[in-house]
Amino acid sequence: MSESAPRPVDRHLFAGFLRQHRGAAVAVAGWSLLEAVPALASGLLVAAALDRGFLAGRPAEGFLWIGLLGAAMVFRALMTRTLTPWLGRLVEPLRDELVTAVAAGAVHRAAAGARDTAGAGVARLTVQVETVRALVSALLRSARQLGVSLLMAFVGLAALSAPVAAVTLPPVLLTLLLCVPRLRVLARRQRRQLRAEEALTAAAGETFDGIRDVVACGARDRVADDLSARITDHRDAVRAVARTASANTLLVSLGSHLPLLVLLLAAPRLLDRGALSVGELLGATSYLISGVAPALRSLVAVLGSWGVQLATVLGRLSRSTAPARRVPARAPGPDASARPPRSPDLSLVDVGYAYGPGAAPVIDGLSLDLPAGSHLTVVGPSGAGKSTLTTLLAGLAAPDDGRLTLGGVPVTEVDRAWLHREVTLIPQEAYVFTGTVRDNLRYLNPRARDADLLASAEAVGARALVDRLGGLDAPVGLDGPPLSSGERQLVALARAHVSPASVVLLDEACCHLDPAAEERAERAFAARGTTLVVVAHRISSALRAPRVLVLDGERTAIGTHAQLLGESPLYADLVGHWVAAGTP
Repeated sequence: MSESAPRPVDRHLFAGFLRQHRGAAVAVAGWSLLEAVPALASGLLVAAALDRGFLAGRPAEGFLWIGLLGAAMVFRALMTRTLTPWLGRLVEPLRDELVTAVAAGAVHRAAAGARDTAGAGVARLTVQVETVRALVSALLRSARQLGVSLLMAFVGLAALSAPVAAVTLPPVLLTLLLCVPRLRVLARRQRRQLRAEEALTAAAGETFDGIRDVVACGARDRVADDLSARITDHRDAVRAVARTASANTLLVSLGSHLPLLVLLLAAPRLLDRGALSVGELLGATSYLISGVAPALRSLVAVLGSWGVQLATVLGRLSRSTAPARRVPARAPGPDASARPPRSPDLSLVDVGYAYGPGAAPVIDGLSLDLPAGSHLTVVGPSGAGKSTLTTLLAGLAAPDDGRLTLGGVPVTEVDRAWLHREVTLIPQEAYVFTGTVRDNLRYLNPRARDADLLASAEAVGARALVDRLGGLDAPVGLDGPPLSSGERQLVALARAHVSPASVVLLDEACCHLDPAAEERAERAFAARGTTLVVVAHRISSALRAPRVLVLDGERTAIGTHAQLLGESPLYADLVGHWVAAGTP
């Protein structure tokens, strides 16, 4: 399987992301222009209210223009409300792509032999990726609105009075030009802060992981001094960022008042020459006070803080990312259309898989047949490849060597719609999204009736949970009560049970349930004739399965529980460990 070169998370990723989500981006741009209608019309309406209404002796017409301004404000609120969901359609998928890129980058670096600390990787995958999500969200909400409003205010100002626009635009451009070098300084200091943050996180993680060794070796003072130095470096970096940001704020605050000062100085001459009416003067003042000045001040401040921070974090992430491994697309041609398998039979012949070129295979030379309706339990030590096997069986990755087929069709040629419908993988950490219980349960089967949802919940042991939450209409996720890990697993199990899937892969998906609940869930899937593959959390899962696969490198074995006790030393050790630990 060929590997593509790492792709930096930078403007190229954003460009590709926007192309992929072109519809949402166009919608955001269109609604943003509509949202900025009051910024465009405010000064014109104020000028009309004075010149055509109040100063002309027609107060009713003046109030009409003011009323139109109020209607424009209401219109803006409606446009903002309509726009908000479209912003979410851009932000959340971007966060998912970043997580994928960062995780894949860690694998690529490890495969290439690069040394990377776990703490730095954790900082990138958690703090920095979440920072990018939060900053992009904030910039889309604030900088987008401020930028469009500033542009519209100047368009309106030019439409109202070209001479006023000519004397007020230069101070704005001067402020922006003066801020650019300061933003570069701020970016450098932000990068230093991120490097200090990663170093501190990595050092603290290594220290806490090896705290017993630190104490045993009498190295407490030396380790404490090292951590203290890193904390000081991080503190100094944060202070440097704060000082630069404060200086930028002062510069922008002074610059944002210049256009109004220039207008006040030029107003007498413009009024005397008849180049400006009283209404136009008040309208221009309205543009500058309520539009240009606050928008300029806020826009530069936002870009100088959130924008620089975003560019810095993305630059930091760009050196540690790579594209995720994907099932390669088939070459185009007359026979290149994806095929639905004839059956859900699974077959592996000498399958091998490694997380990158040069890395040791996680799965090596595995051959296995799983006819439709089979029940297999997979056991093995941590890192033996159990979760990797379920990933391969789900078609989420293609083997590097050997042949993996679904119903006689190679995994790289399987119709993706069939795969998504017929194969369901439930990981250890179950996901419950915000919505109702009904929304969660029928996610994989949108046409399922309420009776089907309740029947599946009953089958896997989740009916009591559904009733306690308040039924199928009860909210869950962010809008509902907090759920324990076991309760989230019950929701995921019921969701998979009601789906049309003919292959269900449980990757320790019952680890947070008690033994009785785990048994009930596994038997529910086995009873519906589903091909069931269970990554075991307890010995009881192996006892219930007709066949057990022991992943143990070259000593991988498959057979019944009784056969493996005599043939696989690893399996015998695992059974002894489970029994000794009291895990049924």
